[in-house]
Amino acid sequence: MQWETVIGLEVHVQLATHSKIFSGASTAFGAEPNTQACAVDLGLPGVLPVLNEQAVAMAVQFGLAVHSDIAEVSVFDRKNYFYPDLPKGYQTTQMYHPIVGPGDVEITLEDGSTKRIRIHHAHLEEDAGKSLHEDFHGMTGIDLNRAGTPLLEIVSEPDMRNAKEAAAYLKAIHSIVTYLGISDGNMAEGSMRCDVNVSVRHKGLDVFGTRAEIKNVNSFRFVERAIAFEVERQIELIEDGGSVVQETRLFDPERDETRSMRTKEEANDYRYFPCPDLLPVVLDQAYLDHLRSQLPELPADKRARFKNELGLSAYDANVISASRDMAEFFEAVHNECGDAKQAANWVQGELSGALNRESLSIANSPISARQLGELISRVLDDTINGKAAKEVFQALWNGQGESADAVIDAKGLRQVTDTGAIEAMIDQVIADSPAQVAQYRDAEPEKRGKMIGYFVGQVMKASRGTANPQQVNGLLKEKLDALL
Repeated sequence: MQWETVIGLEVHVQLATHSKIFSGASTAFGAEPNTQACAVDLGLPGVLPVLNEQAVAMAVQFGLAVHSDIAEVSVFDRKNYFYPDLPKGYQTTQMYHPIVGPGDVEITLEDGSTKRIRIHHAHLEEDAGKSLHEDFHGMTGIDLNRAGTPLLEIVSEPDMRNAKEAAAYLKAIHSIVTYLGISDGNMAEGSMRCDVNVSVRHKGLDVFGTRAEIKNVNSFRFVERAIAFEVERQIELIEDGGSVVQETRLFDPERDETRSMRTKEEANDYRYFPCPDLLPVVLDQAYLDHLRSQLPELPADKRARFKNELGLSAYDANVISASRDMAEFFEAVHNECGDAKQAANWVQGELSGALNRESLSIANSPISARQLGELISRVLDDTINGKAAKEVFQALWNGQGESADAVIDAKGLRQVTDTGAIEAMIDQVIADSPAQVAQYRDAEPEKRGKMIGYFVGQVMKASRGTANPQQVNGLLKEKLDALL
């Protein structure tokens, strides 16, 4: 029997405001526990929340970026429930009138095709605090620094059909929010995390199966692994005669499995009602037009321009445009060297490899875009060959030169292209290699191509790697063939 997976994601994006959504407390990450929670965040008697306008602007910019309807009037509600790290006893959120309505995001699949994933809505809300279970000897510590941090919760339609699509959608959301600058998207620090809703059904049916919700998954890889386990678990359960229970589950990356956290009724009684302390948010067209004018070039547009105007392959354009920092670095390199393909190759290859080895982001690259562009230019104009270019790259990476030209001159790496000088080296190598010349002369014609490698190596050694390899090959073949 064939099964179909149905997946929807609820992505929680921590907005990059300097203060919290309803108070002036700082949102800076990494402070000592409970040093950034004020009376408003704790809901103490007599305090009143004040809405952070920057959080509203960021939510609207996201909505505009994903072609959503923006609500002229949105309302904050109180969601009443108890958690130890939610000291007010309720969460201020938007249940019935969210600020961002239906929209969509385009994802790129592994075969290069695209698919549109619908967004149901996105709403503003405050984050809860954080429960800490380590180092408390069986007890739980509560850190309320995160309480009141502004969140944008982005709720998709159940349009994804496998783990790869879900990961691609999450990456697309990550690209959009980081391009907009509304979040740093740091999943390790909790700036972006998602709840994954997974169900299975017999292929061809329109009715959804019973879903399980996997809470707070905080990496692209974990999303794929959690879905893979959950799909297998649900199919096996049904085929063995059981039934899937609607519940909340947690993903354990060490055991590579999900496990039950709590059962979930069809509808929880959170007793939503409009927040009496906050007025409705009313937006006019002039405000929306102003925010629209401030949107940067977004990933999909940049990807299309890289393909259509710069001639990059779909793969290269997808990889480079996924990160705003990488895209901007690439464009600066391209502006310096003028060759988009070579710029893409070096940024994705040598540079990305070095950054990964040192666990550095491209924003902290020891090599500037100008330096890398200049290096590529020296390869393109035959000043240096590919081997020397890697040596220059490493020197620049280690801070051993201000520019590619300075390193090339200091190390004597300029490529010898003078025909006379190369011919002199070739003549000397031939004179010093009578046995190899005899073997070349006596060999079958089809084998001579491989045998010429010995002579090329000797000439490159004599030139300390600075002779132009193409010229060396051409001149060597002429001189050796003349001896036949």
